[in-house]
Amino acid sequence: MEGKETAVLVGTLLVTLGVAGGGFFLLSSSPKPDAGGTNSANPSVVAPPNNETSSPPATTVKPDGALTGLQATLPNTPVVAMDGSVTMVRLVKQMQNSFSQQNPSIATTYGIPDGRPNGSNKGLQALAEGRVALAATSRPLKADQVAAGLVAIPVARDALAVVVGINNPFKGALTTAQLRGIFNGSITNWNQVGGPNLPIRVLNRANASGTQELFKDVILEGKDFPPNGTNYITWPRDETTPILRELGTNGISYTTVFQARGQSLVRIVPIDGMVPTDVANITNGRYPLSRFLYFAARREVTPNARTFLEFALSPQGQQAVERAEFIPL
Repeated sequence: MEGKETAVLVGTLLVTLGVAGGGFFLLSSSPKPDAGGTNSANPSVVAPPNNETSSPPATTVKPDGALTGLQATLPNTPVVAMDGSVTMVRLVKQMQNSFSQQNPSIATTYGIPDGRPNGSNKGLQALAEGRVALAATSRPLKADQVAAGLVAIPVARDALAVVVGINNPFKGALTTAQLRGIFNGSITNWNQVGGPNLPIRVLNRANASGTQELFKDVILEGKDFPPNGTNYITWPRDETTPILRELGTNGISYTTVFQARGQSLVRIVPIDGMVPTDVANITNGRYPLSRFLYFAARREVTPNARTFLEFALSPQGQQAVERAEFIPL
């Protein structure tokens, strides 16, 4: 679908997918894309569709062909500085490349101060402090960030993959309950989930990671991860490849589907009988570890920052999402 039809579809889906407050989308088993309504008390906040849950809900901008709710009233700058999600590096780079072709007079940067993104949480902090114009975030906003005047604009869909080392003798699948037990520390041996008599080594994502926050909200139901121990490690930095290299024969972790797919080091573990490499499991809401990816902004932005956001929601921006191997809206 191209041209006007694609633009209409993107706008319609974004209205449908908006939520209010600071939680995340967990897609249900029977999606109804047309469900959802506008919060009459605040027309820039879109209520979540009836078939989706949020805990707590997240605030998004309601698009009316552009980005209603964002005021392009700040003095313009020649560079749109961004920081945020490590997960979204490939997506942001693809958008930057395409955007610069259409807007050669507007420069963009990603990652402060040296071009290395610092993760969703630190990116949002930099945005709130006015050190960047936009933040890429793999989780929705929290209530205090909404109260501070930040807004989140969904730009893509993604899912997490649970992974083990390629030489791990466990060849089975896990249920959501079993995965919860592994990551809350109540299941400590692979023989408790049908595998060999081998201790489970958990390699958890860094605390700065939006990916970790999604996993915590969905799988641990918001409860804290156990402290570090012999076989339970929360990684100190928001990075992926070093974790995957450390899985060995008894480790388990999680990452984005893009980061897991095609890796010779890991094998993706089915959850509740489904794998995230099947896009239908994500778009129909059946796979439990699915999410939206966002650009966040303050309500007052520069004209150049608004131009970048409009591009992200355009057909060309959504093609960049697809090239980055995420799922377009």
